[in-house]
Amino acid sequence: MGVWSFVKDAGSSLFGSKAEAAEVETTTQVRAQVEALQKEIDKLGLDAKGVEVKVEGDTVKLAGSAATPEEQEKVILAVGNVAGVAKVEAEMPAGVEPVFYTVKKGDNLSAIAKATLGNANRYNEIFEANKPMLKHPDKIYPGQNLRIPQK
Repeated sequence: MGVWSFVKDAGSSLFGSKAEAAEVETTTQVRAQVEALQKEIDKLGLDAKGVEVKVEGDTVKLAGSAATPEEQEKVILAVGNVAGVAKVEAEMPAGVEPVFYTVKKGDNLSAIAKATLGNANRYNEIFEANKPMLKHPDKIYPGQNLRIPQK
């Protein structure tokens, strides 16, 4: 099982305020968080039929696998890039090791492509690898995790 860290205070606010997200205690609250994460996955159109979402504190645990390794990576990012989530635990197929990049202040996809893929002109590969989470190549934010495509 792989474990990926996320910036807990960055991302979509699916759980209400940051204080509310940090103080999840009741079964009802946990169930509401799971439902919010599943709705986010569905809204993005990700094929996660074989994935069960569980929440334990600030950790999201994904049991099972999405249709493809790429879809699994996107599901990890979809739930990880949510305010209040610090870690995602998930299974990946043998031999598949996702490469994620945490956006820093001042980053853009060209700079990330240069740093991770060796060529700034490959920024569109990163953009395409992160659809549907990314809607526009200029719409990234510090703390966001992105998939870096591997050949």
